[in-house]
Amino acid sequence: MAQKKEGSGLMSSAGLMRYYDSEETAVLVEPKTVVIIAILAGLLVLIFNASYGIWP
Repeated sequence: MAQKKEGSGLMSSAGLMRYYDSEETAVLVEPKTVVIIAILAGLLVLIFNASYGIWP
């Protein structure tokens, strides 16, 4: 008969605990903030291109 490993349950749950712990300490940024920053960065690149004469 095959024997069960007694430590297998602890190993799988330890990874989940680390996952949930890292989620609690992560910095949360709203999607709207990311979109606004991306648009502002794009506009900044366009302004720099125009000011240095690289504008097509």
